[in-house]
Amino acid sequence: MFGNMGNMLKQAQMAQERMQRAQDEIEKFEATGESSRSLVKVVMTGAYDIKKVELADEVFELGDKEMIEDLTTAAIADAVKRIKEFSTEKMAKATQGLPIPPGMKFPF
Repeated sequence: MFGNMGNMLKQAQMAQERMQRAQDEIEKFEATGESSRSLVKVVMTGAYDIKKVELADEVFELGDKEMIEDLTTAAIADAVKRIKEFSTEKMAKATQGLPIPPGMKFPF
């Protein structure tokens, strides 16, 4: 009986370590989000820090402030989407085999 409890605790500790490694990888991950025609590119970390914004020369020819704002917003949204996909994949691997209720989000 106590051997079973010790084994469960060991498995829980290993799972916690896997999840921590996955979270560390997610934070260090860098995603590049792009607007249509790649006129605006945004590099963002998994911690949602923006590292870089690139504007194609054509953006300046648009001369439309609203259009530039929309392109920038689209590039940021694309980067966020890529980070969420990467995060979901990493956490799924880290929690594989654990009895986790469906729909539970990580980190807790």
